[in-house]
Amino acid sequence: MEALRGDLRRHGHQVEGVETGSAALQACEDADIVLMDLELPDMDGLEVCRGIRLQSDVAVIAVTSWGSELDRVLGLQAGADDYVVKPYGSRELIARMEAVMRRVQAKPQAAKVISHGSLRIDVGLREVSLDGRGVDVTRKEFDLLCLLASHPQTVVPRKRIMQQIWGDSWSRRTVDTHVSSLRMKLGGSDWIITVRGVGFRLGPA
Repeated sequence: MEALRGDLRRHGHQVEGVETGSAALQACEDADIVLMDLELPDMDGLEVCRGIRLQSDVAVIAVTSWGSELDRVLGLQAGADDYVVKPYGSRELIARMEAVMRRVQAKPQAAKVISHGSLRIDVGLREVSLDGRGVDVTRKEFDLLCLLASHPQTVVPRKRIMQQIWGDSWSRRTVDTHVSSLRMKLGGSDWIITVRGVGFRLGPA
């Protein structure tokens, strides 16, 4: 791992390394490209890949020893832009990174806005408005609301919320506190519905 970091730095990249899937879900927001080993100590690598893709358009390259055709297909279906099997040469990896970045940068970046009735979430600007009036939310409150609004007809499990938004540093009370705060700021408990024993979903528009 340290040798790879050195190679990347020599090619002008700024490198930040994390050891767990939950940490990767936190760090991906500030990255231009993610190199991810699918064999992780805390979470299934494919689930982490899906989680990153749900919250970000960041380029992802899966780097793994799983080399069968099925493994490659599952990795790409989970949201990876490319799939590199160990062992690999550093020049090949860097060439693949550059190719993926060219494709990503060539895509038109449309501003993503999620609308749910009178609720409007501007993902790019990280702003929330209700009936045209701005709602002042914290970073974690925004992430939570955005996650629920991205799946408006789905109950998002509490465990997934904890892992995706808080990573390793959470308690059960943390989620409840943020849900209560959002309900208060949005002006009603109907905006976020608790599904006992499962998780939360966005209320009807």
